[in-house]
Amino acid sequence: MILSNLAAHRRDLGNHVSRTGPPIRLPRELRQGFSAASTVPKSVRWRTAPANGHILLLLDDAPKDKHFRKYASGVERALALFDTALQEWADYISFLNRLLKALQARPSNQKVIPAKSIVSKRLAQCLNPSLPSGVHQKTLEVYNYVFSVIGNDGLSRDLPLYLPGLAPTLSFASLSVRAPFLGILERYFLDLDPRTLRPAMKSIILALLPGLEDETSEDFDRTLRLVERFKRAIRPMGAEEITEMHATGDDFFWQCFFLASITGQGRRPGALTYLVRNVPKLGHQIVHDSHGIKDARDDPSQIPGKLTELVTFPEPGLLLRCFAAALGDEQLLIQRGFLDLLVTHLPLHCKVLQERVKSSDLELLLKAAVGVVTRRDMSLNRRLWTWLIGPEPALGHENTLDCPVSEQHFTHKTSYFEEFGLHPLTQALLGLIDSNANASPAERARPYRICLSLMDKWEVGGLVVPEVFLPVVDSVRSYKKIAPSKADFSEVLRSASVFFDGVESGLIYGVMVGLVVQALGPGKLTGDERADKLDLVEFMVSYFNVREEEMVTIHAPLTALAILCILDDSEEGSNTYGVSNPTKPRERALRLATKFMDMVPERTFPPTGKSTDNDSPDKAAKEMPNAEHLKKIKEFYMHNQGNLDAAEPPFNSRIVGELLLRKTTSLVCESLSETDPDIDIGIRSRFLMLALMRAKKYWVNSSALLKAIHSCLSQPYRLAFTSFSSIIALVNNLYSTDRITPAQLSELVTPLVQHAWSFLASGEPKYHVETVRGLWQLQTALTPFNRDIEASISALIIKDCIPGTYAIRPADGGRSFCVLWTHTLQDQAHGHDRRTPKTPHHDLRNFPRLAGVDNFDVMLTRPLFLMLDSLLDERTQLFMTVKAWLHNMVGVDRLFEVFVTKLSELHFLQTISGTGETASFAQAVDFSVDDDLDMCLYYLRTLSNIFRWAPDMFWYVLASAHVTIDDNQMHLRRITGSEVDISFQEFFLQVCMRCMAGNNTPSDERLKLRIAQLQRCALTVLHQILLNPYGDRFSGLNLETILIDRLTRSLNGPDPYIQVLLLDVVHGSLRIRDATPTELPATSPTLEKKMMNFDRRGSKQSSIAIETGPKLSPPPQTLLKCIQAGFTSSSSRTVLDSWVRFLTECLPFYRDSIFQVLIPLVETLCAQIENCFKELQALFRDPENALGTTGNSPESTLIFLLNGLEHILAEGHKQLLAEEARTQSMKSPEQPQSFFGSVVSGVFTSEAQQSRSATANDRLTVLLAFQDAVRMCFTIWSWGQGPQENMQDTSSAASFNYTSLRMRNRARRLLEHLFEAETMECLETVVEIWKASLGGPDNSNSDQVLKLLPALDGSRPKHTMPAVFNAIYSRTNPGALDPSRKSTFTIELNDTELVIFLVDYARSLEDDAMDEIWQDCLVFLKDLLANPFPHRQILPSLIEFTAILGEKVDNTKFGDDRKLRRELGDLFMRLLTALFTTRPMTFDSTTTGGMLSPRLGGENPLNGPSSQLPSSRAEDVVGILGSIVPILPTVLLEPDRVLAAASTISTNVIGPCFKSRAFPDSVSKSCLSLLRELAKLPNNQKAWKKDVSDAFNDGRFFGSALDLVKSDWLEILRQWTVADKEKVVTELLGRITAPSTAGIVFGVGATSARQEADRRTQLNLRRIAALVLAGPKDGFVTELPGVVEKIVELLGATATSSPSSATRADVYMLLRAMVLKIDAVHLTGLWPVVNAELHAAVSSVVAADHSTPNETFGNGAVLQACKLLDLLVCTVPDDWQLSEWLFVTDTIDSVYRPAGQEADSVVALVDELSEVLGASGTGGQGSALQGESAASLAAKGKARRPLIGVPGGVGEELLSSASQPGGGSSAAVWLERREELVARVLRPFFGQLSIYSFESTYAMVPVDVAGCEEMVLRDLFDERGVVRAV
Repeated sequence: MILSNLAAHRRDLGNHVSRTGPPIRLPRELRQGFSAASTVPKSVRWRTAPANGHILLLLDDAPKDKHFRKYASGVERALALFDTALQEWADYISFLNRLLKALQARPSNQKVIPAKSIVSKRLAQCLNPSLPSGVHQKTLEVYNYVFSVIGNDGLSRDLPLYLPGLAPTLSFASLSVRAPFLGILERYFLDLDPRTLRPAMKSIILALLPGLEDETSEDFDRTLRLVERFKRAIRPMGAEEITEMHATGDDFFWQCFFLASITGQGRRPGALTYLVRNVPKLGHQIVHDSHGIKDARDDPSQIPGKLTELVTFPEPGLLLRCFAAALGDEQLLIQRGFLDLLVTHLPLHCKVLQERVKSSDLELLLKAAVGVVTRRDMSLNRRLWTWLIGPEPALGHENTLDCPVSEQHFTHKTSYFEEFGLHPLTQALLGLIDSNANASPAERARPYRICLSLMDKWEVGGLVVPEVFLPVVDSVRSYKKIAPSKADFSEVLRSASVFFDGVESGLIYGVMVGLVVQALGPGKLTGDERADKLDLVEFMVSYFNVREEEMVTIHAPLTALAILCILDDSEEGSNTYGVSNPTKPRERALRLATKFMDMVPERTFPPTGKSTDNDSPDKAAKEMPNAEHLKKIKEFYMHNQGNLDAAEPPFNSRIVGELLLRKTTSLVCESLSETDPDIDIGIRSRFLMLALMRAKKYWVNSSALLKAIHSCLSQPYRLAFTSFSSIIALVNNLYSTDRITPAQLSELVTPLVQHAWSFLASGEPKYHVETVRGLWQLQTALTPFNRDIEASISALIIKDCIPGTYAIRPADGGRSFCVLWTHTLQDQAHGHDRRTPKTPHHDLRNFPRLAGVDNFDVMLTRPLFLMLDSLLDERTQLFMTVKAWLHNMVGVDRLFEVFVTKLSELHFLQTISGTGETASFAQAVDFSVDDDLDMCLYYLRTLSNIFRWAPDMFWYVLASAHVTIDDNQMHLRRITGSEVDISFQEFFLQVCMRCMAGNNTPSDERLKLRIAQLQRCALTVLHQILLNPYGDRFSGLNLETILIDRLTRSLNGPDPYIQVLLLDVVHGSLRIRDATPTELPATSPTLEKKMMNFDRRGSKQSSIAIETGPKLSPPPQTLLKCIQAGFTSSSSRTVLDSWVRFLTECLPFYRDSIFQVLIPLVETLCAQIENCFKELQALFRDPENALGTTGNSPESTLIFLLNGLEHILAEGHKQLLAEEARTQSMKSPEQPQSFFGSVVSGVFTSEAQQSRSATANDRLTVLLAFQDAVRMCFTIWSWGQGPQENMQDTSSAASFNYTSLRMRNRARRLLEHLFEAETMECLETVVEIWKASLGGPDNSNSDQVLKLLPALDGSRPKHTMPAVFNAIYSRTNPGALDPSRKSTFTIELNDTELVIFLVDYARSLEDDAMDEIWQDCLVFLKDLLANPFPHRQILPSLIEFTAILGEKVDNTKFGDDRKLRRELGDLFMRLLTALFTTRPMTFDSTTTGGMLSPRLGGENPLNGPSSQLPSSRAEDVVGILGSIVPILPTVLLEPDRVLAAASTISTNVIGPCFKSRAFPDSVSKSCLSLLRELAKLPNNQKAWKKDVSDAFNDGRFFGSALDLVKSDWLEILRQWTVADKEKVVTELLGRITAPSTAGIVFGVGATSARQEADRRTQLNLRRIAALVLAGPKDGFVTELPGVVEKIVELLGATATSSPSSATRADVYMLLRAMVLKIDAVHLTGLWPVVNAELHAAVSSVVAADHSTPNETFGNGAVLQACKLLDLLVCTVPDDWQLSEWLFVTDTIDSVYRPAGQEADSVVALVDELSEVLGASGTGGQGSALQGESAASLAAKGKARRPLIGVPGGVGEELLSSASQPGGGSSAAVWLERREELVARVLRPFFGQLSIYSFESTYAMVPVDVAGCEEMVLRDLFDERGVVRAV
């Protein structure tokens, strides 16, 4: 019997497949296809399927007599009209009439419908919503007749054929259609076998729900009754009736109903209507008493329990998901209705929610419920509150809403929610917060908005907010770390801040107190966990508003007090932090306490009363131990949540203030006595200062503080700087708040200054600026009239000095004073230094601080004269220090101001009565014994010493600076006799003249001696003012050798200052060797122009001219070694300036051998500069680093070394220029030159050539030295910039800024001089640095190079640009360049690297710089275009350079000259033409001479430098063009030129790329980016659309890389079809021909023709699918009818037609694209065709080999059909849900398999196939494992995705291997062998699809549309499925 049925099945399938042609008799092998001996895969064996199964669906067991054949023939003729005669809607009615007549002509004994599958499909197509209701009525009439013929048995068997087409009717039916439809269901469907209706129950419910939407409709009651009748129809036999409407067997109906409500969003209004009337009420009565809420007595009938079982068995989660899905609906009415249902039928206290369902399911429901508050609708919120806080308490025996409001009523509300809803709602909100880790900012902020809205109801928010507050804040902090941008974080923070502001202040501070207690208290928390809690508190304080009035006046002081109590208590106990270093959390907690204290306003603490100190309550509170204080604070916050309405604060403000001062004072005193370096005294003192400023009238233990400070300052070790600065700030604060007296403050001055002196050591520049400011802060407190600090400094300077014959004056104090002087004179008014960060130690702004620059004399006058006194004795170390200081002094004019002030105080000088020069010189002065002549002598002698040792710069200051003389300066007028301002040197001259004018012959011998001394000193000063002395010369003694040796040995001696004396002696001996003076030769203008203008300050010009004249004898060979040893020795650091001066003075002796010593000297100096610079970097980078007691100042050392390097390079370059001038004079006269010059020709003698060779070697030597200097200077100049900026120690920020700025300025000056001397060579060195930085991990140096060049005066753009042009031309066409402009090629750079640098440099320039470089750039481009071939490698980058010029000049007024802009546009067009002429674009993979590799290309945006290497950037022609296309309108101005340029680019780049033999491998990312930019140009369609069309229509297009398709091709196709979409689609559809068997003959020719037709059809189908995916949603709706028509035609193809059925896989891919990109409402008429096709394709899996189904549906078609089914199950289009049950089990039966008779009701196609294929495969256990895998995959997924090909899904490994290199052969197995396809893909797919679909629905996750589209694209662009061309 089975074999005969299968034979009939074969015949029916054959007729179905070949319906477009005449009936074909099946061959023998096909007739035997389903026999036992068939070649079915070995793993597949048949077994008996259910009687109504899909595999036997098309069987026809009617007798085959002649009457039936006539009957069937008439039906087939009627059906044939559907494909040919249907044009208008009337044709449909005619067709239905013919079909009805044909069916009515059946023999009376026949109850079989011929071709029933085709009949059912045609009837379903006639129920298309677009057809009029008359057609629908006629269709229902045919349905009615068919059902009457086949009867219940036939309908039960053929229900899968007829129900899917009939089910959607109510969703679009008119009133006239509804009644016949309902009548059909009532007459024929209600009486079917329940086993038949069970699989289709969800579809039936969905079909009837549209009839329940309108309760006023006349069909509403009938539809409602029909639903109830269906519910009764599927009840199992023996079901027990519970109520009139419910029975025990209704559980399956309710499960199906809940599923229908979850998935059928459009049918949800009808579901709501039915639920309101029929869902059981699951709540039970509760009783309220004094003990809480209790359940009422259970119903003895147990009816509630049975009703609960009815809607929750077997899966209670579906009930909750039904409500959750509806509460998330977009329609407000749906949300409102389901909220009403929750209140009335599913209260929060019901046992279903509290006991039956999982906690996660209840949380899911609560998430959806509270989510409605985001709509801000009061009707929704009111219902939600009612559900959450429960029913109103009953009064008596009635539960009424009119009960009076009472305290018991409010208690009931909170207790109800607290018992039933608080925990699940809290967990739901926490889960919602945690689940949004990777969500968008709006989704991330959604939980915060929900929490904010919950606060509107205090019964709910008051309980929920304390539980979720901390997780909310923590989630915001976590998002800050992962936020993609600052704007995203700001959006999330904004929403969280709104929620934060709604939380009670007490709760906020209670949480922070709790976190601090956990972080500092005892416990097992790790160090990281404790730090994390403190981080969270800091985050709250920093990013949220914690500064409201109640917060800052009540809670902030209490929180600070709590922290102090914890710290004080922990110090008394042991280490309970669980970390190795307990100090760090303590310090962080103190910083937090300081932040809280900083918020507290002064009004918080009221003034104290006299009698309150002895009040017993207050006194007891203050005397409590720390533990009691902390306990009271914790009780206030933990038990009462800090609510001031519920409880009073534990302490009043006065007690809090006193406790804060007491505990802070104790902490400060303890920290001052501790020796632990980790203890930060600064933060403690800052807290105390804040407390003192807030509680000004409160008593503080000042004596204890002073004692602790004295004890700390008296320690023998040096304090940490933070401690020192904190003590100064604290002392000033105590004094300013009248806590200490002036006398007590004065007692602290001496120890404070002593400690400050240690920080002013020159070898430790880290805290210089901060220390000086601290001293001036102390001086401000002392007032300007107090000289205590001046006295202390003076004592320190003369400390350890021993007078006498063998006087000793150490230099350390002098160097410290130099630092103090320098920073004092640079100290501006407080707050002017914007670079200094605000530190927690000083920024209290108590009063304005004195500025050192204006009040320096208050502190520095007496110490200054003590310093200058050391100039009297040259033997002391201090003398050397002061001498060096004078050479580098800051504020020389202020030094002379001190002398002016002191001299003007001498009365005996104020004797001029008249004015005028004559009067001042002529009037005599009579000196007396009372005149202070000794003081005047002292001042003049000191001034004389200054003039003796000071540099020439002092003379400039004396001449330029002036002494102000006005009416307030009468004493100056009486000294000078002038009424106008005079210079300093004139003033001192006048003073000397006044001294000389005195009476020098008094009778008193002592006075006479004093006058004589004064006059001699005055003459000395006068002589120094008027003359510039030179030293004498002595020669012939040959002392230099011995002295050099002695100098070398002194480097190892203990006293470095002996080196200074030796240096002077050595120089003198060397200087007098050849004392014969010579005259300098006249120099040419060219030589003068190239001479370096180096700064020679600090070195005296030799009076002997040694540049020319007799040849000098060379210095001793030991001199060079001695100089090198001197610079490398560590003992010479303190006198390094003397070594530099010595080197400078010795350089003229090497005039004839300078090039031999240049390299050794430069290498020595560069090495020392590098080492010194590294030391300076380490000093400021490491907080713990210090130079110790070495006494060396790294900054001064570095500057001295740079000075020496500068002098060496200057001398070497000067001698080089002189030598080149002599060499040039031997050549022929120069030829006239153009911009680049012409070739210089001439014949030179061999001697000249030798000379030129020697000169070239000398130039190479100098240039190598220049290069080393440039590299070193750049390293110094870039210090502290870029990434290094954040690597410095912030505590010394001001000193670092000062030091780094000083170093950078010195390096910059040297670089300027180097660039001025050798611009090209220095520039090439800089380019090399830039190039090297691009190859490293950090590109910051490349940015610094581009910042360096504009900062140098010698490298302005007008100088740099020509140098770059010359460097480029030297490498591309050196023969056309003047020899003087050629590069020496000492740097390894090629032309491409230089031109890329040119591009980046031009991009970095300011727009205004275009004016000065414009002409040079144009001349360069013009000369280059005269012969572009040598420059062909750099033409692409030059085009980019030209575009940058055009873009920048457009932003300037200079660019308003359209003539200049037009000229640039001409050059741009010529460059573009030259580019494609000299190097045509080639994209063949076998070609190596092309301009671009096939896969080369990266983004190269024009607005910023790329991170690619220069060689790669220069070769990326397409990337360069893509970057300049957007600015073509700016560069070319005229639209015609823009179009011409775009056309040129498209013709020479896009066209060759797409037409290449290597296409699509020739297409790169940059090529498509270029095409996208071209497409954005206006009116440019003609330039690129043809190229896109040609590429798209190329058969190789679908071999493109998938990444390029997703990133670029889709957008390009979208732009291409935006205007001509209809034309493109119509053209593609026109290329697809209908399948035909006419003209097909057998043989090779027929096969070739068929394959060609198949290939053409496949490609066109894929093109349409690609366009659909590229377009917008519903973008191809207007073209849908034509596409559907072609799809229907191609589905009729057979294995022998042309095109054949090989195109089916591509049809399915097109359908997948349409499902994703076209709304389901437009695809309603397509589902009958799709369903029938999916049935046939999927069923063919079990067809025999070589059978018609097997040949029709190949492996590729079967796989694509399964993917289409997979996609439909994943996306579940609205109307397709009605057919879903045909393919998968869409009810609860997919998880809970029915037992007994219901087990035979499983008719889902994939389940049947799984049973058949699994019979001999995996067996039942395998199916269970497959279901478990699918369930796990669906539950873990964050989005709903198809099952095939996804990670963890079916066939992932096999299918993904196709996209991997080398994986094509292994992945093609399933395309060739059906056994592999079944075993690896189809069997697991069929076994898991139903369970996967149900679990995905149960998980309620959104569909991953992007992932689905990517999967379709992967199949489209897989060429293995395309028939290969013959």
